[in-house]
Amino acid sequence: MQITGLTQTKLAQELGVSFVSLNRWLNNKAVPRAGMQKRIDALCLKYAEIKDIPDKPLDAKMAILWLKKKQNKNLLNMILKYPDIHDQFVLVLTYTSNTIEGSTLTKEETAAVLFDNVTLPNRTLVEQMEAKNHQAALRFLFKYLQNNRKINEGLILKLHSILMNGIRDDAGIYRSHAVRIVGANVPTANYLKVPTLMKKFVNEACRSKKKTMEYIAKTHAQFEQIHPFSDGNGRIGRLIMHAMLLCAGLPPAVIDLKKKRRYYAALQKAQLESDIPPLEEFLCDSVLEGSKILERS
Repeated sequence: MQITGLTQTKLAQELGVSFVSLNRWLNNKAVPRAGMQKRIDALCLKYAEIKDIPDKPLDAKMAILWLKKKQNKNLLNMILKYPDIHDQFVLVLTYTSNTIEGSTLTKEETAAVLFDNVTLPNRTLVEQMEAKNHQAALRFLFKYLQNNRKINEGLILKLHSILMNGIRDDAGIYRSHAVRIVGANVPTANYLKVPTLMKKFVNEACRSKKKTMEYIAKTHAQFEQIHPFSDGNGRIGRLIMHAMLLCAGLPPAVIDLKKKRRYYAALQKAQLESDIPPLEEFLCDSVLEGSKILERS
């Protein structure tokens, strides 16, 4: 609606659907079918005066993201200014990232731990510490990026030290032993080479001026394959990804937990076959989910 400038009634008429159906979509009570989603995307592009509507789904999604980026020029300031948006990002990103790594906390339990300082007797202390630490890492990251848009090695080590504070003795330190990615056939870096690889990673990727989704997807895959820490690599990798998206003027990526397998499959394709588009499209979908928080929809 922000893109088209139409009221819900007018927008429903343009799409040829009932007001009730449109309202359910906007409030996340229902999801439009694939054919209708294409019509919605085409309408957004039409009102944005983009004449050539992309045929490929990835191109169409990128066009929509470009439009949303134009609307939210001070995105990071918006996140820090409005507590409801800030807290929603902290909650959703903490819940999804920790759940991907095996946390059993529900979204409601995560909210209780983060915002009400509740100690849950039926959940492990480590899981609750992981939630609080991820919250602290996100808060630190948002404030850091407000004053400094450089993603450097010091930032990565600091985020890990916050994430693993009180959980691991090697918090903020690169691993000194071999590790493997559970459930994947992706080879990780020799631990002796990790410091050198991370310096190269930061120099070639994080300091690059490129801000494309392809570049962010590729960088995410590279970090996860290096796997520089004993634990917490997935969460740190996603924090770096959020930082890169924010630096590019895009919202953090909210990963749909129902699509976790698709996320892992796309990540492995990027790592083993240098096939980036599947991960790029997955990130586009996740960033579009993140944009819903900004729109309070």
